[in-house]
Amino acid sequence: MTSIIGLSGVLLTAIMTTLNEQVSAQGLNDIMGGMGLSHDPSRWFVSLYTSAQVIGAGLSPWMAITFSLRRWAFFVLTLAVCSIVPMAFCQTPLLLYILRSMQGLAGGFAIPLLMFSILKILPFNLRAYGLVAYTLVSTCFPYLGTMLAGLWTDLLSWQFIFLQAIPLGALAGLLIWYGMPIMEPQHHRLQIFNGYGLLFFAVAAWCLTTVLSLGDWLDWFNSPLVCVLGAIGLAAVPLLIWNEWTHPLPFFRFQLLSRNNYIYGVGGISLFVVVSLSASAVPLQFLTKVVGYRPEQSYLVTLEVAAVEIAIAPLVGYLLNRRDVDCRIVGFFGMLCMFIACCGDSLVTSVWQRPEFYIWQFLQGIGGVMVLSSLLLMSTNAVVAEESPFAVALVNMPRAFMMVGGTWLMELVGRWRGGLHSDRLADHLGQYRYALVQGSSPLIQSPTPLLPDGRPRFRGSMSYLKEQFHHQAAVLTLSDLFCVLAALLAVLMVFILLVPVRTYPPWVVFAPRGATKSPDHPVAHYKETIRT
Repeated sequence: MTSIIGLSGVLLTAIMTTLNEQVSAQGLNDIMGGMGLSHDPSRWFVSLYTSAQVIGAGLSPWMAITFSLRRWAFFVLTLAVCSIVPMAFCQTPLLLYILRSMQGLAGGFAIPLLMFSILKILPFNLRAYGLVAYTLVSTCFPYLGTMLAGLWTDLLSWQFIFLQAIPLGALAGLLIWYGMPIMEPQHHRLQIFNGYGLLFFAVAAWCLTTVLSLGDWLDWFNSPLVCVLGAIGLAAVPLLIWNEWTHPLPFFRFQLLSRNNYIYGVGGISLFVVVSLSASAVPLQFLTKVVGYRPEQSYLVTLEVAAVEIAIAPLVGYLLNRRDVDCRIVGFFGMLCMFIACCGDSLVTSVWQRPEFYIWQFLQGIGGVMVLSSLLLMSTNAVVAEESPFAVALVNMPRAFMMVGGTWLMELVGRWRGGLHSDRLADHLGQYRYALVQGSSPLIQSPTPLLPDGRPRFRGSMSYLKEQFHHQAAVLTLSDLFCVLAALLAVLMVFILLVPVRTYPPWVVFAPRGATKSPDHPVAHYKETIRT
C-alpha cells in the first residue's frame, strides 16, 4: 500500500507537467502578451518544449534504473517545479527559452517514469489498471487544459498558468517521499555510459523536431536553418541506430521491434497520437478561428472527453485484465467509435457552434481510452521485466515525437487544402460577381456587400465579406483534416486485424518463474533468445 502512495506521487508529477504544457499552449497569446513578446518568440516557446520533451522521453527509463526510482522521481519533480514557477515572473527571452527547455525535459522525463513505475511497483493483477491510469494522464488530463486556461487567463491572471505547479508539486513531493520504495542505485552503469548514443539521440531529436515545428513558419527548404537542421538530424539517425544496436548498455533496444506485439504497439500508439487531435486541437481550432471563442467558452468541448474517459476507465481496466477478453477487440471498438466521430465532425459547417460537437466528443471519449490502453497492453505483452526500461523508452519516445508530427500534419493540410479552397472560393466569387450587387431580400439574413453602382452597401461590408470568405475556407480545410484523420484510423483498424499478436493479460505475462508452460509464451521466447 505504501508503494501505491508513492506511485500516486509520480502520477501527480506527470499530471502536473502535462497540465502545465497544455494550459500554456492554450493560453499562449495571453502569456506572450503579458511578457511583452511578439509572435515570433512564441514559435520558439513551443518548439523548445517539444524538442526537449522528446529527448527526455528517451532518456528517463535509463536514468531511473541508474539513480533509482525514488531519487529520479525527486529530481524530475524538482526540475519541473524549478522551471515552471519562475516563468511567471520572467521578462527576458533568453532566460525564458532556457526555462522552457528545462520544463520540456521534465515533461519528457515524467511520462516514461510513470509507465516504468507502474511496471516496477504494481502487482501482476493490477498492471492493466495501472496502464489505464497512464492512458488517462496521456489522453484525459490534456483535455482539462482548455478549462484551466480559461480559468486562469480570463478570470484571474496568466501568471497562474505557471503558479498552479506549486500546490501540485508540493503534494507530489510528499507522496513520493512517503511511499516511493527505496532501491539501491546502480552507479556502475555510469562506467559504460553511452555517450555517443546520448549525443546522436539529442542531435537527431532536437534537429528533426525543430524542423517539423518551425518548417512551415520558415518556409521549409527556402530557409537555410531548416536545410542545415534537417541534414544534421537525418545524418544522426543511422548513427544512433548503429550505436544503440552494438552498445552493451543502450538507451534503446531496437531489437524489440522484431516482435509483432511490440511493433504493433509502437506503430499503433504513434498513429493514435496523431488521430487524437480530432478530439482536441481540431475542434478547438474551429471554435477559435470560425466562431471566435475564448478558452473559457470552448472548454466544455474537451471537458466532455475528459469526463467520459474518467468514467469509462475502470470498465476498460476490468476488461483488459480478463483472460477471456481479446485486447484487439477492445481496441477495435474504440477505433470504430473514433472513426464515426471523425466522419461526423467532417460534416462541419460555418453555422456550427459548441453543441454540434457534443455527440462526436462523447464517442471520442469512449474510443480514446480503449485504444491507447489496449495498445499499451499489447506492447507490454511482448517483453519481460528485464526489458521493461527499453520497452518504456521505445514506446514514449515515438509518442512524444509524433505529437510534433501531428502538429506538422495540421499545418500541412492547412497549407495545401487551405490554399486550394481559398483559390476555388476566389474563382467562384469572380465568376458570380453579379451576386454581390443583387437586391436584398427579406429572406436573406446577410445583405449583399455592394450596391448596383459598385459602392459598398454599408460601412464595413467588404470587410464582412472578407471575413466570411476566410471562415468558409477554414471550415472546408478543417473538414478535410477530419477526413484525413478518419483515413488514418481506417489504416489503424486494418492493421489491428491483420497483424498476429499475443493477447495475454499482464498478470499472465509477468507471472513468476516456473509458471510458464507454453513454449510460445513471451517469457519462454525471451529465455530462448538469451540462450541462442
